[in-house]
Amino acid sequence: MSKEFYTEKDIEDLFKRGVMSLEISDQVALTDLAYEKARRLGVKLIQRSPDNPPGAPVRPYLSQTAAQPGTAPAPFTPPEARPDQVDLQARIRSAVNARLGSQVDANLLDAIIKRVLKSTGVK
Repeated sequence: MSKEFYTEKDIEDLFKRGVMSLEISDQVALTDLAYEKARRLGVKLIQRSPDNPPGAPVRPYLSQTAAQPGTAPAPFTPPEARPDQVDLQARIRSAVNARLGSQVDANLLDAIIKRVLKSTGVK
């Protein structure tokens, strides 16, 4: 049996037809953008079993801004233990430059780092 793949467009089409849930199994895979679209539209992704992961990885650091029902809350980190944003930006920039060297435009890299930090709630 072949796998069934869903893209962002497929999720949007399901939503427009009134489908508000999709069962995930070994034979169903979603792209990262499909997961994001389902979350934004409120389409529930139902797994048959917690031990049966979907075909594409769930990346909560991308799609989960707050604790979802049934999940443990994020541990509290006191402000003095949190990395300074400027320090964190510098560490990320340094790691990317070490890995990719001069292949990366510095201004673009800084813009991406700031956007990611902002979207993850790092202030």
